[in-house]
Formats: sequence, C-alpha cells, structure tokens
Amino acid sequence: MMKKDIKAMILAYMQKNSSAPFSSDLLIEELQLKGVMIKEFWQVLAELEDNGEIVKTRFSTYGLPEKMGLVVGRFQLTSKGFGFVIPDHKSDDGDVFIPPRALGSAMNNDRVMARLDAKSFGSKREGEIIRIIKRANNKVVGTFIKTGDFGFVVPDDKKIGRDIYITRKGFGGAAHNQKVVVEITAWPEERKSAEGKVIEVLGSVGDVGLEILSIIKQNDLPLEFPEEVLNAASRIPEKIKKSELTGRRDLRALPIITIDGADAKDLDDAVYVKKQGKDYVLGVYIADVSYYVHNKSAVDNEAKHRGTSVYLVDRVIPMLPERLSNGICSLNAGEDRLCMSCEMLIGQDGQVKTYDIFTGVINVLHRMTYDDVREILVNNDEALKIKYQDIVPMLREMEELCNILRSKRLRRGAIDFDLPEQKVILDDLGKPTQIIPRVRSIAESVIEEFMLAANETVAEHMSKLKWPFVYRVHDLPSEDKMTDLANLLNNFNVRLMVSSEIEPLAVQKALNEMVGRPEERLVSTVTLRSLKQAVYQTENIGHFGLAAEYYTHFTSPIRRYPDLTVHRLLRNWLQKPVLAEKEKTILENELDEIATNSSIRERAAAEAERATVELKMAEYMSMFIGEEFEGTISGVTAFGMFVELENGVEGLVHISSLIDDYYEFHADRYALVGEHKKTIYRLGDKVSIEVLQVNIAERNIDFILAGQSDAMREKLKNQLLNKRETSSTRQLGSGNKSRASTNNHKKTKNTGRKTHKGGKKTAKRINKKR
Repeated sequence: MMKKDIKAMILAYMQKNSSAPFSSDLLIEELQLKGVMIKEFWQVLAELEDNGEIVKTRFSTYGLPEKMGLVVGRFQLTSKGFGFVIPDHKSDDGDVFIPPRALGSAMNNDRVMARLDAKSFGSKREGEIIRIIKRANNKVVGTFIKTGDFGFVVPDDKKIGRDIYITRKGFGGAAHNQKVVVEITAWPEERKSAEGKVIEVLGSVGDVGLEILSIIKQNDLPLEFPEEVLNAASRIPEKIKKSELTGRRDLRALPIITIDGADAKDLDDAVYVKKQGKDYVLGVYIADVSYYVHNKSAVDNEAKHRGTSVYLVDRVIPMLPERLSNGICSLNAGEDRLCMSCEMLIGQDGQVKTYDIFTGVINVLHRMTYDDVREILVNNDEALKIKYQDIVPMLREMEELCNILRSKRLRRGAIDFDLPEQKVILDDLGKPTQIIPRVRSIAESVIEEFMLAANETVAEHMSKLKWPFVYRVHDLPSEDKMTDLANLLNNFNVRLMVSSEIEPLAVQKALNEMVGRPEERLVSTVTLRSLKQAVYQTENIGHFGLAAEYYTHFTSPIRRYPDLTVHRLLRNWLQKPVLAEKEKTILENELDEIATNSSIRERAAAEAERATVELKMAEYMSMFIGEEFEGTISGVTAFGMFVELENGVEGLVHISSLIDDYYEFHADRYALVGEHKKTIYRLGDKVSIEVLQVNIAERNIDFILAGQSDAMREKLKNQLLNKRETSSTRQLGSGNKSRASTNNHKKTKNTGRKTHKGGKKTAKRINKKR
C-alpha cells in the first residue's frame, strides 16, 4: 500500500467519523494497518500535520481543521492592513476576514491556519491567524533605505505590508535608494520586523528598465536559461529523420495552415477544415513538443520550473529555449513538423460525432495572420483572395464551423466575456507612444473555437479512460459574490436568481440583458471579477465559465507546461493503453504537483504581465498631466471612484477631491451620494476628469473632476501627495509595520464649489494641456 493510499484512508475516515478527534492507536486499529504500513502511517500522519490537513491536539489526538473551528488556506493581505484567508477546500461560507490586530506574523500569500471567531458565522466569518504553515515570500524586491548603521527595504509589493530590517552586514553593497532583492533571514513576529540581507542590487531609482526588471524579479521570473539547458537544447536536431516518421500518420498533403498574430514566432497550433456532406472534418494539429522534451530531462525540469511563457509589455520570457520554441517545435510554413493530432467529425449542431487522437507529420501550407484572415473574410480583400486563392474556400468553411461551435457553447450556457483589451506600443527605447485596442474578429474566434473543441475532446477522452490527468477546471462562484452581482444588476432592472448551485446559463442570460447598454462593459468586468480563478488540478469538476463538463489545455505545449504534460499522457496512452495500479498511483502524485505548481506560475505570470502594462500606461499618462479627458466610472469605493478612459487607462478620483459636498458611499447602489445637494456618482456614469498626477513606480494615476481652479488643483495635488506618502510611512521603532490606509470613511467633509458630471458618449481628450 502506497503512502497516498494511507493518506486517503486517514482523511476519508476522519471525514466520515467526525464526532471527536481520534487517537493514533484508534486510527491504526480502524484502518486495519499492519507491519510496514504502520511505519508509513506515522510518516503520513506527520506530513498531514505539517501541511495543515489535520491538527494534533494537546491531548495527542488528531482531527480535521474544519471540524475544530479552524480554516487552512492562502492569506491575502490588502494594502489597508487587513486581509483574508482563502480556504484550501471548497466552502459555501467563503473567505475569512482577518483584522490587522489578528495577523500575527503572516505575510501576503503565506499558507496559514486561522481560528474562527466564535461570534462569526456564514459569509461574515472573522478569525485570527494562529499558525504559518508555509511561507511565500522568501525573496522580496524593494527600495533600500540606509539609516546610519542599519537599513530597511520598502517592498514594491504593497500587500507585503512590512518593511524588512537590514543589519550593516546584510547591506550587500547596496547604496541608499537603490532597488534590491532581499532574502529574508528571520520572519516577522507580532511586534518585530522581518530581517533580511541584500542578495542582488538591481540599480538606482530612475535607471532605464529598472521598474520592469523589478517586476520580473518580484514574480520570480527567470531571465536566462542555465547553461546545462541550452547545451541540451543545442543537441536536439533541427531536421526530422525519415526513421522518425515510423508509426506517424503522414498529413503533409493536406492544406493545413496556422493563424497567429503577425509578430508571433512560437507557432504551436495548426488547423484544417473540410466539409463532408453536412458535417465538418476539423483537424487540430499541435506541435509534438513531448517528442523532443523528455520527462525529467534538463530542458523539461527548467520548463516545469517556469510553468509558462510570460508575455510582458516589452519582451517574452519563454518556457523553452528559442532553438525549440521558435525552431524545431514551431509549426513554421514549408517545414516538415511532428505533431500531436486531434481530428473531429462535427455535425450541424456543433456536437463531436467521432474523433481520433494520433501522432502525425505535417507541412504547413500557409502562415496566416489574424489581420489577413480578417481582411479576406470580413472585408473581402481582392489582393489577399488572389494571393491565398488555394485556401479561401476552406477559410469560408472555417468561418461556418466557428459560428456553429460558438452557437453550441452559448446554448449550453458558456459565458462569453467580449471585453476589450489594450496594447501599449513602445518605441525602440521602451517609451510608450500609443495605447491601442487589440482587435478581436472572426479570425481570432476561429482559432479560439477550434482550440476549445480540441481541448474538450481530449479531456473527455482521458476522463472516460479513467487515466490520471491534468484538467483545467473552473469552480462554481461563491453565493456571496453572486448575491453582490445580483444587487448590482438590480440597479439596472436585471434579475439574477442566486443559489449555491447557480448555473452559468443564468449568468449568461443576465449579461445578455445588458448588451447594448452604456453599462454593459462595466457589468461584464464586475461579473468576471465575481467568478473564481480557473486552475489546474487532477480532479475534474468541470469548467463553469465555459459550461463544459470536461476541459483541459492541450493546444499550447510550447508555452504552457500543463499542455506539455497532457501530450506526455496522450503519448503514454498511445503506447500503453492500460496502466498498472502502482503506475497510476505514482503518476497521480506527479500530476498533483505539476497542477499545483502550474497554477502558481500562471498566477505569477499574469501578475507580471498586468503590472508591466499598468507601468507603461502610467508612464504614458504622465505625458498628459493637466489635460482633460472624458471617461466612465468603473468602480466606486468608500475612498473615491475609479474612472476608466477610452484607451483603457484607469485612475482614481479620491473622495477628498470632491469639494462641493459631504459624500456617502452606498455599497448597494455602487454610488457616492452627496449629503446636501444629492449629487450622485454611480458606476457607469460618464464624467470629465483632469489628470492630476502620476506615480510611475507605484503605477498610480490620480484624477480630479475637470473644471478646478489652478489654486484648488495645487491644493488637491499636495493633499493627495501627502496621503500617498502617509500610506507608505513605516514606523521602524515599533516593529508594527501595517500601512496607513487611504481615506475610507463613509462620510468625508469637503468644501468648495460644485463639480460638474458632464461627458460625451465616448471617453476622449477634450482640451489642450494647461
């Protein structure tokens, strides 16, 4: 019997018999463990206790945390000093609020155990952190401040919330006000700062490229490949030998094409469509990366560590060395390439009638771009139609099939967030010159629908085989979040029926009622934020957002490690359809680790990508200080309102800058309401704003309502600057490092004249620089 089996038995027994904690002797007896199994039992029991999955009482008995008023999960600290524990396990009761006095020594993203307050209940749970199970922030990026014989590092990540004390021996050659990476050597205690030592000096504040480098280091993104990995990649042949085609299906005669962005180099998916009677044959051909990158090889270990390629605003940090990602693995036109294939016969209703999964060899006929396909299908471009006359009929059939597949998804309840995305254009020096919308057309939709179809088909196939597998899952949203969303929708006379088992179709129907209304985009954004994050895991629970029973990631093995893992599993199945139980157990353990690590690395990549875009947006808006724009209120809080401009930039109008009245925050109406004049600023309203000030390093943009006098503008600028400085103040002597929060009172006194709410239909610049 494997350790994993004993672990499952212990947890299952405790779940079933949860009236009181158990002694170890009772567990051994009830589980009928003997001989070597007892030795493994003690090892498993210790691991479960270390991981916080069970709790050992002072009487040396054992129980489940959730049965003892405890919650285990990831701690998220806010910049205001309080935080939340997000439970590891599904719970209808939701997250646990942790007030500043109950943080203990916890830092952002630590895995913790919290004791629930006896008076808290349901969605209003409150608690205190009693144990740190696993630390998350071993290294921190920040600014080094030298103070006599000691110093401290102010973290870039405001959610860390505590400065790190540095002794003279730990300066590491850092000078005052330089950006550094610090390694924590002693964790914080309740009234004592964390201590650390500088292990890398990144540069001086103001250096070109320093802020993006800081974001890269902060998210633990590796910039260079180890020499061992590059050497291993260099030994992989760039040409396919004839002997390597044995057992593969030869598809080189088919008019297979790729469709990607014009600047894409890592082409890992190709497609082919052919009408067959009333049905469609859809071929999705994915680069056979697993043939070249062997399990546990140097290249594989590095890819697993990275987890994903990262697409920052100014660069790509690839998961695989360029020789592979842009070379032998990339499905470049005119080159023989090995592939993992999923061919499907799809009916008029969008259902997959039959499918086949196999290895093959292809030779891509055309490397198409989204722009060219859009010009052919939407604008009927004659020159392009002549240039690609051999595939134009197939492109038309691809469009037909795309619409069929999309209609099927929407019928079953898939939620289609068609939210605009922005792209920041940089010059050769890395300076932002323009912010433009990313175009989404039928060309992008074709690839999206075809990849979704292949991913679902592969996931269902492996699920029904009962093979260990990595699924892409999306859990049901919490009832609390859906209740908040329903309250928002109610403001627009849209009804959403909320239950603990809400169906995606209900959310989709509510969003459909917002289509064409001025608030459509904002409601879609709020809805997206109300849903849980999709993750990788070995247990299939379906995908809420896609309304899919089975889903995985199969189509991007060049840039996502889970996809590479899925390819390996398919290859294993093709070579050996039946697994022994021992092989299954070993594989399940490996896949659990891969799924968890991949989800973590995906979150880090997404955070880094978002942060670099926000950085360059702030830098771009710093060129427009004093200029007026029109925008839309995209968020309302107790400390002010966020306004989004047409170019996607979002800034804060602080409540203290609303100078004509006392304003109260009405959470249920998503509005700020003037106490005397009853002026209302609500989510979705159009407003005219002026760019007051920008802090590029902190990625903060402050707006004020347009029309202020020069004197009032300067007063507000100094007032907000003082608030920013206050929120960053550290009290080194006390060791209590919670940050001061921005003004979050329900009512704030303001003086002065009334501001206006005007605004045209679109957000745009409306006057010259002052």
